Amino acid sequence: MKNKFVQEYFSNINTLTSKIDLNKINKIIDDLKKLKKRKGRLFILGIGGSASNASHAVNDFRKLCEIETYAPTDNVGELTARTNDEGFETIFSNWLKVSRLSKNDAIFIFSVGGGNVKKNVSINLINAIKLAKKVKADIFSIVGKKDGYAYKQSNVSVCVPFVRRDLITPYSEAFQAVIWHCLVSDPRLKKNKTKW
Repeated sequence: MKNKFVQEYFSNINTLTSKIDLNKINKIIDDLKKLKKRKGRLFILGIGGSASNASHAVNDFRKLCEIETYAPTDNVGELTARTNDEGFETIFSNWLKVSRLSKNDAIFIFSVGGGNVKKNVSINLINAIKLAKKVKADIFSIVGKKDGYAYKQSNVSVCVPFVRRDLITPYSEAFQAVIWHCLVSDPRLKKNKTKW
């Protein structure tokens, strides 16, 4: 017996895939190619499920593309110390300051909403974006909403098309993985073969 929800869930994935802005994905690839050429570093930032995606993406960018890449959330000791001592709002910006984020580098935001000052959501991402703008680092993002801070302030932002409000989080986080896997698999960036 077919389940209506399951059928609709996967049908929506086909719709989302057909609406993704491929020009923006190509632009990110071109910009990451330049980043790699100038020996810049890539810092991937995310909270919650997006933090887990950031960790996985770091592995792929480093191993497959040989781009020096980091996720601040991979260092749970520093993350929790900064949260405890300085506040959650500055965990990324203060981490990036110690890492000497510069115009040669880039940050890559993985987020559903992308941060919102008025709603006081993901202020840590907003502060990181502000720092990146200040030092003239590139800013990329994959988000689920066009009205968030990351979408509006990124050099290039891919917005996962909206199909259902109650599924914005699973689709946004799933497509973060689809898109970064596309980036690291593209011959313009990929240097090393996968084992399988």
